[in-house]
Amino acid sequence: MRRAAFELFTNLRKCHPTAPFSLISRDFANTTSYHSLTHTSKAHLKYCSKTRSLLCLDLLNEFRVIASHNFSTSVDRLSQNVPQVPSRQRKIKEKSELEEAFESAESLDDMLKAFKDMESCFDETELGLACLKLGLKLDQEGEDPEKTFSFAQRALRILDDDDTNTSSSSSKLSLPLAMTLQLLGSACFHLKRFSDSLSYLNRANRVLSKLEGDSSYGSDHIMPILHAVQFELFNVKTAMGRREEALIHLRKALEIKEKTLEEDSRELGKANRDVAEAYVAILNFKEALPFCLKALEIHKKELGQNSVEVAYDRRLLGIIYTGLEEHEKALEQNQLSQRVLKKWGRSSDLLRAEIDAANMQIALGRYEAAICTLKGVVQQTEKESEDRAMIFISMAKALCNQDKFSDAKRCLEISCGILDKKERSYPQIVAEAFMEISMLYESMNEFVTAISLLKRSLSMLEKLPQEQHSVGSVSARIGWLLLLTGNVEQAVPFLEDAAERLKESFGSKHYGVGSVYNNLGAAYLELNRPQSAAQVFAYAKDIMDVSLGPHHADSIEACHNISKAYAAMGSYPLAINFQEKVVEGWEGHGPSARDEYAEAVQVLEELKDKASGSVYESLMKALPLPLSDETSTAKDLELQ
Repeated sequence: MRRAAFELFTNLRKCHPTAPFSLISRDFANTTSYHSLTHTSKAHLKYCSKTRSLLCLDLLNEFRVIASHNFSTSVDRLSQNVPQVPSRQRKIKEKSELEEAFESAESLDDMLKAFKDMESCFDETELGLACLKLGLKLDQEGEDPEKTFSFAQRALRILDDDDTNTSSSSSKLSLPLAMTLQLLGSACFHLKRFSDSLSYLNRANRVLSKLEGDSSYGSDHIMPILHAVQFELFNVKTAMGRREEALIHLRKALEIKEKTLEEDSRELGKANRDVAEAYVAILNFKEALPFCLKALEIHKKELGQNSVEVAYDRRLLGIIYTGLEEHEKALEQNQLSQRVLKKWGRSSDLLRAEIDAANMQIALGRYEAAICTLKGVVQQTEKESEDRAMIFISMAKALCNQDKFSDAKRCLEISCGILDKKERSYPQIVAEAFMEISMLYESMNEFVTAISLLKRSLSMLEKLPQEQHSVGSVSARIGWLLLLTGNVEQAVPFLEDAAERLKESFGSKHYGVGSVYNNLGAAYLELNRPQSAAQVFAYAKDIMDVSLGPHHADSIEACHNISKAYAAMGSYPLAINFQEKVVEGWEGHGPSARDEYAEAVQVLEELKDKASGSVYESLMKALPLPLSDETSTAKDLELQ
């Protein structure tokens, strides 16, 4: 995709040999193939027009008028107000030839050689756009992000200086400045310098936001670069584990595409699927569904029912329906996907779709059918492949549901044996597999093994910056299992860490954060820290009210937990107040919550009894003790 961007840059330059250095936005061109940009199919007519107008080859000519330092080396500028002596003319000709050599260079080596020759004749202030073009070429090659960063930073020093010194409040130099900042953000991302990348991209976003209202530029100039920045912000924040925030930028990138692409463009279909996949990654299947359905609708209309893109949409739709526990729909979509993948000979995709199908059969309770499917699939895999490991995990899942624990454990041992050898090569895949295996051991009450596997997952995920949300989830799981097995003191640091990581990744009002706080509060109560327990239970209640609603069962349970914490502190009036809300909550659920309501009423009565006893004891302590007859007689004698 990077190659497509730079090829388009070069191709358009050939069409306009008299224009100075062209500007392109790498990532927006990346969103489609070079082939689609140079062929005017009905679906892409509007997109081609938008992309080509983005390049706006006479834009740099306008820079001459307003820039205090000119980036062009045209003969007209250099000859203004200068005596036309032969030596001057020779220098002008030499510069013109060097510029032409640089612009006509196709390979990276030729460009670097031409640029080196230019450095000996050109002022530093004249090399800004050449540095930007070289940075784009290096980014397209993708082999040396350090060198990309170096050229982009050099371009920034030149462009930023001119943009700052210009007298115009909305300088036309701001557009290449924004492109340079976006390139710096991309280079830092590949260098895993995520904070620096975020800083450059945020600044690029601010520059572009100011330019949106500038009549000097049309939206055709700004929108593609803005798309590139939004998409890069999505990548960076995802890599930092801030997935909820990242999705906002991916949604904005999609909105830009909706404005610039034809309504039924296949690229728009793929963009919708990308958003659906991002929501699936954070297990938000409800939000993922409409985007996946939109992708399917577009691809069916443009490519037909039997296209590979439609098959991919259907497979993703099956996963979404599984997450929504609509397993029959999930299996139906999966089977439709398999037919098309088989027709096109997509064996690796078909294999994974068949594994998905087996898991859907397990969810529907069709264990024998699932095992039969998996036995057929396993014959298609290599002995040490990760796909084979996944098949044995699914097999173990089916056997566990049949209470065939010894067979299930044997399958898991085979899977772990394969995964042990893949840990260095595929740490993310192995970590996720260990998490799933851990849950199966947990279902068999093998808690020590389950915790051990989760800790191995945690050690792998902690080394992957983009998996910080998973680190939070695994920490939460370890904390819960330690709490369950009575290792309360060990559980607390895992739960505390999980709460902080999940807040950063998903936001402070995410249901998962509330669940962790509930477990942390229970741990604090076990450790006789009721005040800390009351505080985190209150956090949990606020989160549940926002994410699930105050009448949800989990919200009511959080309210009951607060009551328990206040009762442990001896603050019975507060405990009674919260328990009364629990009673009201279960009462609102009607006959379906009859048992919960009865239990809540009983707890409320017990709290009232304890409160009465507590008041009585307090009064007794406050009143003076009555004197006995003997004590009274002794005091009378003393007085006599």
